[in-house]
Amino acid sequence: MDGEINSSIRNTLRLINGYGVEIGEERREVKPSETADVELLDAYSRAVIKVVDTVGPAVVGIAIGKDSAHYGPEQVGAGSGVIIAPDGYILTNDHVVHNADVVLAVLADGTRLATSLVGTDPATDLAVLRANSASTLPYAPFGDSAQLHAGQLVIAIGNPFGFQSTVSTGVVSALGRALRSQEGRLIENIIQHTAPLNPGNSGGPLVDSRGRIIGINTAIIMMAQGIGFSIPSNTAKWVVSQILTYGRVRRGYLGIAGRQRMLDPRLARFHNVANELAVEVISVDPYGPAGQAGMLQGDLIVAVNKHRVSGIDDIHRYLSEWPIGQPIVLTIIRGRERIELDVVPIEAAS
Repeated sequence: MDGEINSSIRNTLRLINGYGVEIGEERREVKPSETADVELLDAYSRAVIKVVDTVGPAVVGIAIGKDSAHYGPEQVGAGSGVIIAPDGYILTNDHVVHNADVVLAVLADGTRLATSLVGTDPATDLAVLRANSASTLPYAPFGDSAQLHAGQLVIAIGNPFGFQSTVSTGVVSALGRALRSQEGRLIENIIQHTAPLNPGNSGGPLVDSRGRIIGINTAIIMMAQGIGFSIPSNTAKWVVSQILTYGRVRRGYLGIAGRQRMLDPRLARFHNVANELAVEVISVDPYGPAGQAGMLQGDLIVAVNKHRVSGIDDIHRYLSEWPIGQPIVLTIIRGRERIELDVVPIEAAS
């Protein structure tokens, strides 16, 4: 019995000190395949640790509250954000800071910084803050979301509810997804990934293995096995540049409301168009650009600048990239007529 106890103790001590377990008089050999697996796992862990050490200090918690003269901000919500410039610009979700009187950024070391709202874009669920800090802050660089591939390693870092550097890993599971914003616009090229997210991770960065921001986490479907969604970094860069330049995101406005409609195949053949679907104009602002150009309720829009459209989202997509004030050509079908209207988009009201 003493011999068995001593053997057990020896094995336990060997495990604690990093040695293999002796079985009888022989030590179990570690197979080469097991060694390779361990080394691969170690390399994966080192990569994640390096990214977290690099990006973690730039990830902030967002404390949102209402003004209180005696007790400071009363927190009514929380999320995450990421510092994108050393002078304190922070990127987060619009829904995280929406209607907040007071927004504080909580750094990884617990430092709380007051912030001012630079601008928001509900259409992409993004917002830009600026921390009131006299010192240079750590920041994370942007990557190119257009270079992502399904299966690529991604790391989600957040600061939910004061738990600094909450980290989860996963892979890009799909690209090119679309998600509706709270105001109904379609956010395109959404990144779908498997890195588990908590509600407080909203606004935190999704980064690649080099520590570059490739997305801003925006939503999670709780009943869909942890599917996470992120706004792609290229969209975020465009939104940030618009907000820093104009104080808002400028988008074109035509002054119409429309809905998707099947196009009668005989009508399509008659007018020599390849569309199966078109945008039916259901209302026209008589003082808007389209109304001034002569568009009528019931017109069917089949193309914008010769680019085929099948739904209102196609028109939104085109206008988001078209210079405001530059004319576009709308191809419409009105009864048995095919008409081309020159319309000059104006800036949509914020």
